[in-house]
Amino acid sequence: MAWKAMARVTDVEPGTVKACRINDIPLALYNLDGEFFATHDICTHAHACLSDGYLEDGRIECPLHQGLFDVRTGKAVSGPVDVDLKTFAVRVDGDEVLVDLD
Repeated sequence: MAWKAMARVTDVEPGTVKACRINDIPLALYNLDGEFFATHDICTHAHACLSDGYLEDGRIECPLHQGLFDVRTGKAVSGPVDVDLKTFAVRVDGDEVLVDLD
């Protein structure tokens, strides 16, 4: 695994999402009550940054057409999206949030 520093734990308050970029890959980092998840930041339906969307109950709503994805699994759960998001393994090491891009 190739773990890369993505953010500090304090950069992402519980219940929020933060846009990140590593190796030109747009990523979204989510804090769900202290548990971190990462997905690709671009909606699979249309070119919109999910990190600009609304996060509630572990789901991110695309700001463009309101499609919903489960941030834990990347699963597309409500149209118009029908293609799942790529997810990435995340771990916390001290005060850093690390992501595995492989």
